[in-house]
Amino acid sequence: MDQLEDSIGIDAPPATVWALVSDVRRMAEWSPQVTSTRIKDGGEPGEGVAFTNRNQHGELEWTTHARILRFEPEQEIAFRVEENWAVWSFHLAPDGAGTVLTQRRSTPDGISELSRELTEGFLGGMDVFTASLRDGMRQTLSGIKATAEA
Repeated sequence: MDQLEDSIGIDAPPATVWALVSDVRRMAEWSPQVTSTRIKDGGEPGEGVAFTNRNQHGELEWTTHARILRFEPEQEIAFRVEENWAVWSFHLAPDGAGTVLTQRRSTPDGISELSRELTEGFLGGMDVFTASLRDGMRQTLSGIKATAEA
């Protein structure tokens, strides 16, 4: 299983950080790839809830469909993207008066053939796209930190 992971220390309690990361609709505020998120049927985030992301990478735009797998307040939110099978998650750990926030992208079932073909054909190949995902994670975590500490 391939896994990308990055962490950041945030000078805010887990409840403050959770209020941000648990609302998937806010991801476009921090992620350089996500331009908008819509929850199916206008619901609220929670375990089992489905949503769509509109994504952009350079000139390319696409939509992904995801479902929240785990929703544990002030601890973890995780969702699986249907198109590529990747599981994205945020883990929160108390650290004194602050929080360590870890973002992960794991592929417990591998990557779908469709996703592999599109990545090779349109996103610069697996190595280039993986590097851009790593950069995006760092930008996302830094953005969440800035919002939580503001």
